[in-house]
Amino acid sequence: MSKSKKTPGSLVWFEIPASNTARATKFYSKMFGWKINPLPHVPEYFHLDTGGKDGTPDGAVMKRMCPEHPVTIYISVASVTAAAARIKKLGGKVVKPKTTVPGMGYFAICQDPEKNVFAIWELNPKAK
Repeated sequence: MSKSKKTPGSLVWFEIPASNTARATKFYSKMFGWKINPLPHVPEYFHLDTGGKDGTPDGAVMKRMCPEHPVTIYISVASVTAAAARIKKLGGKVVKPKTTVPGMGYFAICQDPEKNVFAIWELNPKAK
């Protein structure tokens, strides 16, 4: 996840699932010139450095988990706990509860009422 401070509601990260991560990383590198490196200790998860000069978020290519695995965008929130409660109140669903990324923050995977998948991200360098 991006460690830069973004205001709530900003897009901060994205994940592109791939059946063949080598083919996908090659495509995105050649197509857009993105720098791509594996993340240590995370099998088949590759950081996409998009350049970000205009605030564009970085992202990742990851191993596809199931045939329906969508591209997932991560949206900054002040609190994953509070945002998850609001999502439920507004008719959405939390499909993966608050999860810690040590030293970076917390995320949860959600669905809107139309069943579109997205994630919420709370930056917190003290997360354990």
